[in-house]
Amino acid sequence: MPSQQPPGAVLTTVAVFPESYLLENLAVRSDGSILVTAALQKELWYVPPATAGAQVEPLRLETFDQVASGIVETEPDVFYVSTTNLVTMQESFLHRVDLRGWSPGDPVRTVCVLEFDKRAGGLNGSCLLGPSSILLADSVSGLIWRVDISPDGRELTARVWLKHESMDVDPASTIVPPQPGVNGVRYAARSNYLYYTSTAQKLFMRVPVDAGTLDPAGPQQLVAGGTMPDDFCIDEEAGVAYVTTHRQNTIDRVPLDPAADQRRQIVVGEPLDEQLVGPTSVAWGRAPGDYGRIAYVTTDGGFMAPPSNEVRLSKLVRLELSGGHAGAREAG
Repeated sequence: MPSQQPPGAVLTTVAVFPESYLLENLAVRSDGSILVTAALQKELWYVPPATAGAQVEPLRLETFDQVASGIVETEPDVFYVSTTNLVTMQESFLHRVDLRGWSPGDPVRTVCVLEFDKRAGGLNGSCLLGPSSILLADSVSGLIWRVDISPDGRELTARVWLKHESMDVDPASTIVPPQPGVNGVRYAARSNYLYYTSTAQKLFMRVPVDAGTLDPAGPQQLVAGGTMPDDFCIDEEAGVAYVTTHRQNTIDRVPLDPAADQRRQIVVGEPLDEQLVGPTSVAWGRAPGDYGRIAYVTTDGGFMAPPSNEVRLSKLVRLELSGGHAGAREAG
């Protein structure tokens, strides 16, 4: 079936990373700078604020002992980065990165604050569930973890928040390397739904959340399927998500309501855009008016699935959607 007409989009390269970097996730700071995890390099990077159309030089902030994946901000300039030892598949950690009062060139205050139990197989995307609660996708074990942080930040407890067959890897897949199960997670606080992607099974799912306990409050629902989704950001005002399709090199617009018309809507990437090869994660900017209009996207340059067998340089790119919320509502 033909796709609906999504809002137009303009891509601009913000920063270029070294060769063969697998950029994984990002967090936009209140001052417009951006933190980026580089998975296989086991690193955390800082990207200075950039004006529209300008490129900036990224700065390496931290190197971990394990693969770096999710990153989430729990309070102003306090971030939590998840890491996993993909060799043993039995070592996963959470690190607190405190950038309060930090300036480029200063030492970074990083401390390992939690080790997960042996059920943790491969941490991936993460999101804020409540003021002191984080959800983390476990792409190997096929589940979502919940981490609660004490008011003083000194005690963290982890437990399995949800496990479902839709989160599992596909044992019949012949893709090398194998695709992750549950991958990206985002909480829609206004409607109380947790949305998640399952890359291996080509699913975009949601589950209702109890507003009081912040635990699952009902069965999973299929929102959309048929693509290989990685991560995404949510526009609750327009009722849509913008989903990166890592190996398919697109950003798709997906209605959050399962009953909506779910024919595929490609925002950018068809035809292939050289700035968007291997998009992995996406997050809204934080300047006034950015929500629903300006987002930032990490790419791996095709490291995992190079178009025409050619790996490009990994990038952080700026995505500007024409029409903002109004255009999205009309398209929906």
